Amino acid sequence: MKFAIIKERKNPPDRRVVFSPEKLAEARTQFLDAEFIVESSDIRIFSDEAYRAKGFKVTDDVSDADVMIGVKEVPIENLIPNKKYFYFSHTIKKQPYNRGLLEAMLNKNIEMLDHETIVKENGARLIGFGRYAGLVGAYNGFRGLGLRDGLFVLPKVETLADLDAVKAELDKITLPNIKILLSGTGKVAFGAKEILDHLGLKEVGDALYLTSQFTEPVYCMVDVMEYSKRTDGKVGDKWEFYKDPTDYESNFMPYAKETDYFIAGHFYGNGAPYLFNREDAKHIDFKINLVADISCDVDGPVASTLRASTIADPFYGYDAKTESEVAFDAENAITVMAVDNLPCELPKDASEGFGDSFLEHVIPAFFNDDKDRVLERAQMTTNDGKLTSRFSYLQDFVDGK
Repeated sequence: MKFAIIKERKNPPDRRVVFSPEKLAEARTQFLDAEFIVESSDIRIFSDEAYRAKGFKVTDDVSDADVMIGVKEVPIENLIPNKKYFYFSHTIKKQPYNRGLLEAMLNKNIEMLDHETIVKENGARLIGFGRYAGLVGAYNGFRGLGLRDGLFVLPKVETLADLDAVKAELDKITLPNIKILLSGTGKVAFGAKEILDHLGLKEVGDALYLTSQFTEPVYCMVDVMEYSKRTDGKVGDKWEFYKDPTDYESNFMPYAKETDYFIAGHFYGNGAPYLFNREDAKHIDFKINLVADISCDVDGPVASTLRASTIADPFYGYDAKTESEVAFDAENAITVMAVDNLPCELPKDASEGFGDSFLEHVIPAFFNDDKDRVLERAQMTTNDGKLTSRFSYLQDFVDGK
């Protein structure tokens, strides 16, 4: 079986790749029946020459490969019919801007296996860039704090070589006495926690966080059962919430009254209560003045996220009174960082981490008859132009209904 590492063609350019040269060489050693080729790219974080140095064929034509492996959406005109593709298609939530892409994959008889759909039997993600989104997002929040309040100047992550360089920059700063709230308990949240722990910040439980003041910066990590509660006053259950959140409401305001910097690292499911809405943000006791919204659900559970921001211009302000965007350093504004492609700022580390997981969980499935059903669960479309049963819910979306 022949696998191709394809060129990233989406704008803005994405320098990440699923396999570094070293990891691809490791895959070749482990799977002797596999052949790997690399499509030439002038933007990839690892050069064509780095792959050639490991003995891989680098070419402009990968049409003879069976499996195409990329990161971001492939432009419709570059899709090769009758192939297997891996990339983030951003279609499984019926994203309207990619309906045409899903329709094109069906018309071209492409077997689509989305990175987001590579999951365990219980639905937990097996691979992703979440840790790196958390790392960069938390760092960017501190960068915004330093710029806004004139405390320190942190360079952009994209100008630094790797994660070690990012952490070295954090070693140079001194934080004011602030309280930081981190939502979530997944890979994103733990990536952000890695930054907080590197800074030497003390983690405190929610009871202490909500009732005490401190003489040093601290943070509190909260899960969905802390910032949500049942509407009938009964004790909540996380797994019940995940199945059906309609009996729950937000319990976020007690935290908002005690928090300076909020890092949104949670996963937000459809139908779940918003953490805070626009009216909440107007409350006289609402204290949050800095938000790093790594989850970046626009006009959703974090009311200050009016739009996604960009790596080039990562910060804007939210005026709670007027519910409108203002300058990121405007008086009384909530400073917002809502970049939606954060791992792109750390392409080398993110690519290396992603490749570790892809080699562990995905490539073996091609050679062990998919014994853990990883490929079966991930496959969205078939080679005869149909949606698989698992993703049949997308048919109305494809039909434009």
